[in-house]
Order: sequence, then C-alpha cells, then structure tokens
Amino acid sequence: MNLMAVIDWIQGVLGFLLGIGIGFLIWRWRCLAREKACASQQAERLEEAQRQSETLIREARLAAQEEAIRLRQEAEDALATRRQECDGWQQRLAEREQLVNQQLAGLVERERSLREHQREVEERQAKLKAQQSELNGLLVEQREQLQRTAHLSEAEARAALLKQVERDSLKDAADLSRHVLEEARTRAEDQARRILGLAIQRYAGDHTSETSTATVALDGADLKGRIIGREGRNIRAFEAATGVTVLIDDTPNAVVISGFDPVRREVARQAMEHLILDGRIHPTRIEEVVAKVTKEIEETIARAGEDAVFKVGLPPIHPELSNLLGRLRFRYSFSQNVLDHSIEVAHLAGLIAAELGLDPALAKRAGLLHDIGKAVNHEVEGSHALVGADLVRRCGESPEVVEAVAAHHDEVASNSLLAIVLSAADTISASRPGARSESMTTYLKRLENLEQIGGDFPGVEKCYAVQAGRELRVIVQPGTIDDDQAQLLARDIARKIENNLHYPGQIRVTVVRETRCVEFAK
Repeated sequence: MNLMAVIDWIQGVLGFLLGIGIGFLIWRWRCLAREKACASQQAERLEEAQRQSETLIREARLAAQEEAIRLRQEAEDALATRRQECDGWQQRLAEREQLVNQQLAGLVERERSLREHQREVEERQAKLKAQQSELNGLLVEQREQLQRTAHLSEAEARAALLKQVERDSLKDAADLSRHVLEEARTRAEDQARRILGLAIQRYAGDHTSETSTATVALDGADLKGRIIGREGRNIRAFEAATGVTVLIDDTPNAVVISGFDPVRREVARQAMEHLILDGRIHPTRIEEVVAKVTKEIEETIARAGEDAVFKVGLPPIHPELSNLLGRLRFRYSFSQNVLDHSIEVAHLAGLIAAELGLDPALAKRAGLLHDIGKAVNHEVEGSHALVGADLVRRCGESPEVVEAVAAHHDEVASNSLLAIVLSAADTISASRPGARSESMTTYLKRLENLEQIGGDFPGVEKCYAVQAGRELRVIVQPGTIDDDQAQLLARDIARKIENNLHYPGQIRVTVVRETRCVEFAK
C-alpha cells in the first residue's frame, strides 16, 4: 500500500515537472512570436531551452525511477526482517511451551509423590496414636504399681521428685555461679590490680592526721569572764556575729566553738584567737575582728580553690566552682580533708584514665569536682553527688563530667566508663591506710551491726567481725547448710552488708562450715 502511494507521488511530480516544461515552451514560443526581429537568436535559445527541458525531464524520470527502486528495496528488506523476527519469536514460543510442558509434568509427578508421602504420614500418625495410647495405659499401670510398692500417693511422689530436682538444680546453679565468678574474678582482679597498682605507686598522698575540732586554748581562767562579758553581752555579740555556739565551761582552760558550717566555725576560731591576743573584748571590737577575719577567710577560700586547680594541672574553671572548692578546705570527712581528698581523687582518676586510654584531663576535672556538693549550704536538699552534678551542669561543665559526678556513689546508673573510673579513684583515696579514721563509738556500732547482719540468716551459728571490721567470719551449722548453700549464703550476706551499712573500703565475708566427729574410747 505504501509502495503504490510512492509511485502515485512520483507520477504527480513527473506530471508537475512536465507541466512546468510545457508552460515554459509555450512562453518561449510566444516570446519568439513577439520578437521576430531576433528570430535566429531566439530560435537558438529556443532550441537550447528545448534541449535543457528534455534533459531535465530525463533526469527527473531517472531520479524518480531510482527513488522508486530504492523504496521498493527498503520495503522488501523491512518485510524480510519482520519475517525473520516472527520466525524467531515462533521458535522461542515453541521452546517455552516445551519448557512449560516439562515443568507441568514435574509438578504432576511431585504432587503424586506428596500424596504418597501424606498417606505414609497419616499411617505413621495412626500408629503413633496407637502407641501413645498403649504407653499411657502402661504409665497408668506402672504408676499404680509404684504407688502400691512405695506406699506413696501421686501427689507425695511428685513433691518428693520436685524436691530432689530443686536440690539438684540449686547444686548445679551454685557450681556454675562459683565457676563463673571465679573465672571472672581471676581475670578482673589481674587487670584491676595492674591498673590500680600503677596508679597508686605513681601517686603517694599524705596520711590524714588533722581533726575537725574547733578549740581555742586559754592562758588563764580570767579570760573566760572577759569573753563572757558583763551579763554575757560579749559572748552574745560574738555568737550573733559569727553564727556559732561558744561553750565556755565544758573544757578547762579552753573555749569550744560549735557550729554546723565549717567556714563559720573557722571564722569564729580565728576571731577568738585575735580577740584573746589583742585583749580588747567588747561588742564593737568583736564585730570589727569578725568582719576582718571574714574577709581574710574569703581571700583564703578563693586562693585555695585556685591552688587546687593549679595542683591538678587544669585550666581555670568557673569562679563559682573555684570558690566552692576553696570552701572544701575547711570540711572534713572521717577526719580526711575534703579538698585534699578531691585533689587526690583527681590525680588517681587521671592516672587510671591514662592506663585505660581515656582522656586524663576530663577524668581529673571530674575527680576534682566530684565532692563539690559538700560545699553547698545544708538548706539545699539532696545528696552531695546530685547537688554537685546540678552545680557543675549550671556552671557549663561537659555532660561526661556531670554524669560522673552524679554517679560516683551509684545513686544514678553509670552509663560511661569515666563514672566507673571516678568511683574507683574515690574508693582508693577514701579507703587507703591512714586516709580516714572514725570515733570509737562509731567503730563499735559498725562492728555490732556487721555481726547482727550475719547472724540474722538461718543456719548461722556464730558471727565474728575481725581485722578491724574488714572481715566477717560466719560459722554455720554443718547439718543445715551444705557446701553449695554456704557459697550462696556468703553472697547473700555480702549483698545485705552493701545495702544496709556505710563503710570505707570493702568487707570480706568468710563462711566456715566444718563437721567434727567425736568418739570416746572406754
């Protein structure tokens, strides 16, 4: 259909060209008629034009024939290509049809196999049900026979079996836990011993020998009367200016200053010494001396905070934190100076952090600020760890330092290694020999509570606190507690001590179980 259209188009073009040529000849003939004077020249031109028109006609016909031949060849080639493609598609369709037929035959064979397998499974299930019924009958018969033989009911036999299983399970659990704990303890102790040993040998702190008593010695008994003043006006003015309580008659040749705030107590002590040396004791002079000493103490606090930061090797910190660090110079915990303790913890934390690959500067910063909450007025509610964490957060410290300060007494969960390092450094500084001391009353009360905790457990015969309360030896009844239960008992006692007592360092719990066989030869 396309070829016929092309041929029609070529014939139209040839007719158009022929019409143009005929028109041109007519025009030329009219020109020759009008120009008779130039007949010969125009005749030649006419002949030339006629020859050119014939040439053009021949060329147009040749071009049209060539174009028609080319179009016919292209159409034939396209038709051959389409036929070849159709043959290829037919071949592929035949191959796919063959493949589908093969897969269909495989599916039919598989379905037949599955049906046979399902039939076999159903037969096996029927056999298993029959065997299960037979087994249940045998079990009932055996249970009845056992009850007749053992003279026990089913509930009694089940209780005995459960008790035996429970005993065996407890033994297996105790063995497994002991094995796991021993293996973990061996690995952890070696690594911890190495790190702590390196940290301790690289830092040697001073032993604590200072006490927190604020006592001012008097040279004579007449000074007490001058301190009291006429009708007690001097002592009232002194107590109003310093905010402490002055005890005159309790200690001979001494004045005892009592106050909750250690800074006020230090101001009162130094002011009392200045007044005694000066000799002029009256309300006006008392106010002047107290104001002067207060200013000196404030300067001492600021200088002590800056010196502490310099000793640790840290850049300057927030002025409020530096001032609070200086106030720790006048606080003591179990006779250990809190500022010296903070500096010591900072050094130890930095050494441990360096061994573990952490940032030593960040660890020192957390160690120096970990007890900053103890310098805050007692009117602020909360433990010193949480109060200190809130302080350092408000002063712009990093979240790692804030978390370590809050978690160094395990009051909040430790989510970073820095908090664990700080807790370890705090424990080392507080529990090393000579670091802290406690009164005899507190010491005896702690030993009494320790022995009472051990004696509250069933099966315990005697409890003894030895090695200055560093070890609790528990003697158990051998007929009530076996070896596996003794291991569990030691762990339970240790957990109860951790939850109920406050003590420096660690306490070792030793459970002793022995069997003595005694016979008499008569």
